[in-house]
Amino acid sequence: MDYDIFNGDADGIFSLHQYRLQSPSPKARLITGVKRDIWLLARLENVTDSALTVFDISLDSNRASLLKILRNNNRVVYFDHHFTGEGIDARALQAHLDPSPQTCTSLLVNAALGGSQSLWAICGACGDNLLEPALALAQTLRLSGKQIDRLRELGELFNYNGYGESLDDLHFHPQKLYEAVQPYVNPFEFYESSQQLATLRTGYQTDLAQAMNQKEIKTTGNNRVYCLPNESWARRVAGVLSNFLARERRSAAHVVITENQDKTLRVSVRAPLVEQRHADTLCKLYPTGGGRAAAAGINSLPAEMLDGFLDTFQSFYSR
Repeated sequence: MDYDIFNGDADGIFSLHQYRLQSPSPKARLITGVKRDIWLLARLENVTDSALTVFDISLDSNRASLLKILRNNNRVVYFDHHFTGEGIDARALQAHLDPSPQTCTSLLVNAALGGSQSLWAICGACGDNLLEPALALAQTLRLSGKQIDRLRELGELFNYNGYGESLDDLHFHPQKLYEAVQPYVNPFEFYESSQQLATLRTGYQTDLAQAMNQKEIKTTGNNRVYCLPNESWARRVAGVLSNFLARERRSAAHVVITENQDKTLRVSVRAPLVEQRHADTLCKLYPTGGGRAAAAGINSLPAEMLDGFLDTFQSFYSR
């Protein structure tokens, strides 16, 4: 049995799509979830004698499950740009890992494939708010401004769809969104014909408009903090809002907080675009935190810890 395990955001979906365009596996079983559901390998700990390809979930967060999978006579190909932690030396593991703030999993897959699916890699990079690397790659392909805008919108809309506390918050299950794009070799053909994009575009615009009406929490200095209500639209748009705010004020760090159903808080952190550092270090101070240097989050922060978290956030980004 083959298994394809991928993050449910743009980077995860477009990483897998690139890889399978190059190396098809029609019968591979798909394993995915909402963007913050990153412990996907736990579902496969009892699999034996299989081939697994993994895209855009932290190796460090899945370390225990990965070690069990490797002991069960499985082969694993692993692509990721999140915090890695200590490496794993195993003959059955082929790892493509790079936590640098200016790369993403789609770009790592693109490099491994020799640039054969670069258009899809641009979509993934745009979804992860890596606009400068995406534009640099687009320029090597001599794309027009209109073409770049379309790839960027694809990435941003797929990324928007991945955010939510549960699958019920999403417009489309990430597996269904991957299956919608799977038949297409050319992203511009998908852009012209996709029924899903119209739904995502409307939802994106509606949710972002509501988010922009929320009041900023007063803080000292240049950084900004927003708190969104316990609503599906708020959980869907938290990452989009974080990226929008980061681009709007590049020298500031940003926090977007959303209330979970259980009254804990879901936190999205964006480091300043002019100095992409520490977001993962900050969030990993908390039990359900993780991410990468430029963008990270905490799945479930107790409400009584919010003031302390904000003080720590300000100390990390005090300049």
